[in-house]
Formats: sequence, C-alpha cells, structure tokens
Amino acid sequence: RNMSSAGPEGRKKMRECNGLIDSLVYYIQGAIADHEPNDKATENCVCILHNLSYQLEIELPESYAQSIYMQRRNISSNDKTPGCFGSRSRKVKEKQQDTPLPEEKSNPRGVESLWHSTLIRIYLSLIAKSTRNYTQEASLGALQNLTAGTGPMPFAVARTVVQKANGLPSIRTMLHVSHPTVKKTAVSLLRNLSRNTSLQSDIAREVLPDLVSILPESVMESDIVCETTASICYTLFNLTQSSSHNARLLLSANGLPKIITISMNDSNMFSKASRAASVLLYSLWSHTDLHSAYKK
Repeated sequence: RNMSSAGPEGRKKMRECNGLIDSLVYYIQGAIADHEPNDKATENCVCILHNLSYQLEIELPESYAQSIYMQRRNISSNDKTPGCFGSRSRKVKEKQQDTPLPEEKSNPRGVESLWHSTLIRIYLSLIAKSTRNYTQEASLGALQNLTAGTGPMPFAVARTVVQKANGLPSIRTMLHVSHPTVKKTAVSLLRNLSRNTSLQSDIAREVLPDLVSILPESVMESDIVCETTASICYTLFNLTQSSSHNARLLLSANGLPKIITISMNDSNMFSKASRAASVLLYSLWSHTDLHSAYKK
C-alpha cells in the first residue's frame, strides 16, 4: 500500500508485476462473497488499486493505449487537445464521448482489470456494503481516478457506473455520511461523471436535490468543506448549463438562496467556493425562461 503511492515509476512497476493486480482483485472478490467487506486486508487491497488507477490513462503502456485509441483515428490530427473553452474543444470532446472502448475481455488480466466493469462493480459493492471509511473513500477515489480524463476510457467507465451498474444510489448515500473526506471524494466523482453529457439527465434526476441539500447554509468552517462546496457548485454547473429543466430542478430544491450566500462570501479562505458559486449563478441566468422564477 505504501509502495503504490511512491510515484509514477512505482505505479508502473507494480502494474507490470505479474499476478499482483489479479491477486488483489481475487482477494476482494472473496471478501465480498464471504460478507466480510470491512476487514483491514480488503481496505489495503482497495487502497493499492486506488493508487494504481491514478493517472492510468496517461501512464498506460503503449500497446494498451493504441488498442483503446485506435478507434479515434477519424478525429483530425489538426484538432488540438480538448480544453475548457472553445467550439473546437467541445466538438473534439463530443467525438470522444461517442467513441466506444474496444469490446471488453471476459477474463481480463493484469492492468486490463483496472478499468474493467468487473472491478467497477466491485468498487460500487464496497461503497454500498463496507462501513470502513478508508475502504469507502478508496473505492470512490478509484472510480474518480478512472473517470478523470477526457478520452474514451473515462467516459466508458462513467457510462458503466451510471447506466450499466446503477451506481448512483450507492454514491448518493455517501453524500450524507459524516466523514468529510468520504463526502468530498463522492462529490468529486459526481463532478467527473457530470461532464458526460449523455449521463446528465440521469445524474440530475438521481442526485441533484441531494447535492443542493448538502450545500452549507452559511460560513464554511474548514478547507475541506470549502473544496467540497466548490466541487458541488461545478457539478451543478455541468448539470444545469445546457438544461433549463435541470436548472428548474435546482430552483425547486431551494438551491438559489444557498448559492447566492456562498457567492457573497468573499473571505480568502473560501474564495474557491465563492468563485464556483458565482460561475454557477452566471450560468443559471443564461436560462432566460427562468428569469421571473429567479426574481421571485
């Protein structure tokens, strides 16, 4: 577990170690089958897999990278790497979202297991069944890592989490736990998932009211609460930017007064959350059909 957090070279060596990832997955599967999701060894295994999934898309061996990205050759070589702004960026991103992964292997080995639907379902099962905070956080964190990029792999994983494995109810439960780091990681995962336009209606229907409900009513008391609040605002931004329906859902959940309060908190400690709330408000105002409701 310690070695798996030793940096890129350490992760690379461990991913290449014959049988290591398979053994970790095998152990966790056994623990779940035996209804023992809370033992320390399971926690260690999940934490290792969490670390080995960090920056996976960037650090993949060339052979896997070619396999995953060969279906994107129709994207012009002149197109630049997708960024935050610009129509070209958006077009490239939309193409990436439409690009499926090569068909999953029924019996994955080694590094292939890290993004396979079998392990994604294991993480979701641990989130639902384990009461151990580190195990919950590592499972959420592994899914966060796997959905962090802009290529086809993160979007395929996101679709598996939301649509194929019905993972949103388990993630939603983690929004209401008392442990701040678990809650923060759950919100960060939802922020990644919400970037996928094809999943936004499902996510909004399932968790938007919950996201609004955990926004603070007043001044935030710590850095971690501030970061979580900023992440919630950016998730809501993703969900409402192109959907007047989702913006109305936010309104009916009484989110507007909270967001206004957060945006006006101009202390340095909470500037990140204040800025995120302001960006969200600006975006909400673009739905002109809701202006009269906003004013009320």
